[in-house]
Amino acid sequence: MALKIQHVTDPAFSVYGRVVDGYDMEGLLEALKKTPASLTGVDYVPGDASLEATPAMEDFRQNCYGGMPIQIGYCNGVNTRLNCLEYHRDSEIDVAGEDCILLLARQQDCMQGDLDTAKVEAFLCPKGTAVELYATTLHYAPCSAKSGATFRVAIILPKGTNYEKPEITVKNADDARLFAANKWLIAHKDAPEAKNGAVIGLVGENIDIADLI
Repeated sequence: MALKIQHVTDPAFSVYGRVVDGYDMEGLLEALKKTPASLTGVDYVPGDASLEATPAMEDFRQNCYGGMPIQIGYCNGVNTRLNCLEYHRDSEIDVAGEDCILLLARQQDCMQGDLDTAKVEAFLCPKGTAVELYATTLHYAPCSAKSGATFRVAIILPKGTNYEKPEITVKNADDARLFAANKWLIAHKDAPEAKNGAVIGLVGENIDIADLI
């Protein structure tokens, strides 16, 4: 079945996450507007002081994460490709400062081997919307919602996530995918990350949504 762009309010999204509402995100969205967005690629910053100084920090830390230490960073730029999928041991909150497309799949479908990219689904996350991506949801960098358009997405995760990879003794296939702190990653063979030591675990087409936007 050909890839189509669905919406985060569609029933199909419930497999991967939910829309989060009720929190004060005005200051966060204003601060996010001031973060840089590349016109030639994607930049990710795990924690940004200007975003963490907004009232949203307390709402998400106390309410959404139940008092756990968290970080708010951003993933900004221009992108149309899948390249990789990652997962964490917890949910991730994405807050869209601009319209973006999320490419998602299920962790359950990759734990016994490779993941066929035909199982990936695409969802539009509109500007101003916050979504929780469940711990079992495979995801990676957002994509542009319009050709050449930038996206700015605040990324909320438990503190320490996506920083330096711990030194471990690999004891199973899941361990081999550990790419950074609390970040397990599988790459397509054509992705830049594959050349940087990521486990190749995506088979099929390296999805490019350029013709869909």
